Amino acid sequence: MIRKSAHALDDKVKFLRNVSLFIDAPAAILEKIARNLKHIKIEQGESIFHKGDRMRALYIVIKGSLQVHDGEYIFSNFDENDFFGEYSLIDEETRSASVTAIIPSELYELSYEAFSDALEGEPLLARSLLKGFVKRLRDNNILEERLTKRTLDIQKQKNEIIRERDELENQKKELVSLNNTKDKFFSIIGHDLKNPFSTVIGLSELLLDDFDSFEKERLKVFIEQIYKFSSNAYALLENLLQWARSQTGKLKLAKNLYNLKDVVEDNVELLNGNARQKNIKINYPEDSAYWHFDINMISTVMRNLISNAIKFTEENGNIDINYEERNQKLYVSISDTGVGIAKKDAQRLFKLDVNPSTIGTSDEKGTGLGLILCNEFISRHGGEIWVESEPGEGSIFKFYLPAGGE
Repeated sequence: MIRKSAHALDDKVKFLRNVSLFIDAPAAILEKIARNLKHIKIEQGESIFHKGDRMRALYIVIKGSLQVHDGEYIFSNFDENDFFGEYSLIDEETRSASVTAIIPSELYELSYEAFSDALEGEPLLARSLLKGFVKRLRDNNILEERLTKRTLDIQKQKNEIIRERDELENQKKELVSLNNTKDKFFSIIGHDLKNPFSTVIGLSELLLDDFDSFEKERLKVFIEQIYKFSSNAYALLENLLQWARSQTGKLKLAKNLYNLKDVVEDNVELLNGNARQKNIKINYPEDSAYWHFDINMISTVMRNLISNAIKFTEENGNIDINYEERNQKLYVSISDTGVGIAKKDAQRLFKLDVNPSTIGTSDEKGTGLGLILCNEFISRHGGEIWVESEPGEGSIFKFYLPAGGE
């Protein structure tokens, strides 16, 4: 409960001389103000006024400490000789915050009516108070600058926390990707690469043990199987090594001017044996297409895409390779008359963590690693690769390479 008591006039005048608002006021004016001051005592936790109140009075802290707050948000503290509420003497706005005693405190109260009475016919008092108001405004500006700086510092810290959080999130994603890469790597070594060699060793042992008992045609079948599994293992190993080099950053992009037709011809010739076994015809243009690219990377891309087309095309099917320059880009497509791809699988073909591997039309096996390499090598060139396909309608793998050398 707020209690009022009396102080001697001389004590009030003496106290006012130490308050910045009245520091330049003459003694007679200080005495006039002192006569109108009311002495107030408040207990800890009591409020002088609350936000939204219309009390019009100036308060000066004699002793104790008070807190300016809006709910739980604290703006500042008032201690001995501090004053507050001065704007209410000239402005009828409601209080913008609450003021509550932190500890038992004593104050002087100067009401609006007493202030108006003291101000009447006293220009020196008006001048003194005006100087006090100006000083308070300057102090408030300094406080505002500090608050602004503090706000900026907090925002900077917040941005730094967000940046560090995003960095941790990216590192987490990279870690997941690396873990998937590791799992894929060991899966290929432990299963896909091991199996062809196991088959080759098994067939070789049969030949060694019973070579003389096999007829010529039977021997040819064994040799064809050994060749097939050895070729598949070699192609897989080559992809695996290139993938490992790309993951460790040792595979550098080395562009130069090459004829894409030569790359196509070389890879068609390399894979024609597999195509002939299924009586698949591979068609490609006779026109040259000179472009800047890394020949090793693009050769790997063409080899994998043609090999996949052969793998998923039925016997007596067709594969068409086309390329054309358009809008400063070289567009390449490899289309087949094969089994096609479901839309949900097509979207996952170039992703390592969910990459599906499908058995070919003649039970050819694969790891899906080739398309991962294609995607990475095309991306290294600044291009893009995608597939257009429907189940039973064949597939068209397309990619483009932008113009320009290194």
